[in-house]
Amino acid sequence: MSDVLVLEGISKTYGLAGPAPVPVLSDLSLSVAQGEVVALVAPSGAGKSTLLHIAGLLDTADSGRVLLNGRDMSGQNDRTRTEARREQLGFVYQFHHLLPEFSAAENVILPQLANGVAEGAARARALDLLGRVGLSHRADHRPAQLSGGEQQRVAFCRALANQPSLLLGDEPTGNLDPATSDRVFDVLMALVRETGLAALIATHNLDLAQRMDRVIRLGG
Repeated sequence: MSDVLVLEGISKTYGLAGPAPVPVLSDLSLSVAQGEVVALVAPSGAGKSTLLHIAGLLDTADSGRVLLNGRDMSGQNDRTRTEARREQLGFVYQFHHLLPEFSAAENVILPQLANGVAEGAARARALDLLGRVGLSHRADHRPAQLSGGEQQRVAFCRALANQPSLLLGDEPTGNLDPATSDRVFDVLMALVRETGLAALIATHNLDLAQRMDRVIRLGG
């Protein structure tokens, strides 16, 4: 299968102009193929979030290249990078970041509307995704009416709403108790398998990491 994400020789140092520069990433390379789920395991301070931000086009590296579906995004302007994030990338974080005033379905519909999808099609897509994660009966509930595990499942659906080719997760089950974390992780893996997208998931949970296709260890 083809590589969806390729990072080549990525280096990043913070405070380059200051008295004590802090190197975070040094000549790092990795790839994630279509249909592959890769675990990124890193101790605190090793640059995990920085790497995800660079891969997700939210930050830029000092050197190296970021290729998304074969296109070098490193030198692209802000508009092009924003379009690529909206159309090709999905993000899931440790905290769900759902909009509290909207229902579960509306939280999955809104990103699609922002991407130009018609409202009827956006609602159908939202209800289909919520059904896949067992939340059809909770579609009209607001986040405050959902459990932590349910909220995170909605966040997964939102991340996949625009049918991205790459999912980036930063400790997506880290805010849940172990039993709920396992259940939510199983849902995430099922969604990824069904959609065939590539996924790079950062986690401190070594048991979860071993259940992915490949483990990349960063620092430490």
